[in-house]
Amino acid sequence: MSSAPARGPIGVAAPGISFAVGAAVARADIPVLCADLAELLRGRAPGVVSCDVAGVASPDVVTVEALARLRLTARRHGWQLVVRGAGPALLRLVGLLGLADALPESGRQPEQREDTGGVEEVGDRGDPPG
Repeated sequence: MSSAPARGPIGVAAPGISFAVGAAVARADIPVLCADLAELLRGRAPGVVSCDVAGVASPDVVTVEALARLRLTARRHGWQLVVRGAGPALLRLVGLLGLADALPESGRQPEQREDTGGVEEVGDRGDPPG
C-alpha cells in the first residue's frame, strides 16, 4: 500500500507541525485543508501547529475563515494553532473581525499587543474607590 501525498499544503516539521496557506484560499479549499490537518494530527500527542501565511497575497474574509476553521480543527485534536508570517493587511483584518486573540501570532502573546490609541478606561463615578 503506497502512501499518497497530502492534498493540501501541509508539511511535518519537528517538534510541531507546520503548514503553509497558499497565496489565495477559496471557500471550497477550507474543508480540504481542515481534513488534511485532521488526518495529520489524528493519533499524535498534542503540540503546536504553526500556520505559515507569509505567502498570502491579498488576505480577505475567506482567508480569516480558513485560519479560524483550521484553529478549530487543531483544538479538536488537542493541538494549538499559531499564525506565522502574517502581514499588516492580514493582521488588520483579523483585528477588525475581532479574532486577534483567537488567532495568535507565533512568538507574540495577546498581552503584548499595543493599546488602541485614544481609548481611555472610564469608571462609574458612583463606584466607591477600591
